[in-house]
Amino acid sequence: MNNDTIIAMATPAGSGAIAVIRLSGPEAIAQVSQTFRSVSGKSLDAQRTHTVHLGHILDEGRTLDEVL
Repeated sequence: MNNDTIIAMATPAGSGAIAVIRLSGPEAIAQVSQTFRSVSGKSLDAQRTHTVHLGHILDEGRTLDEVL
């Protein structure tokens, strides 16, 4: 069984309003938590798996995009 962590684009590159990023594996939450901030203020590791959360992707404290 493969236990790799995968964080990769699941939609084609190009211009568009929506992109899907696939996250899976043992380190996915830890990796995403470095840049994701939930609107609810709750950390991702405190959430149930297989759920969707509204938040922002940050770079040096600056919002890059709103995400689900």
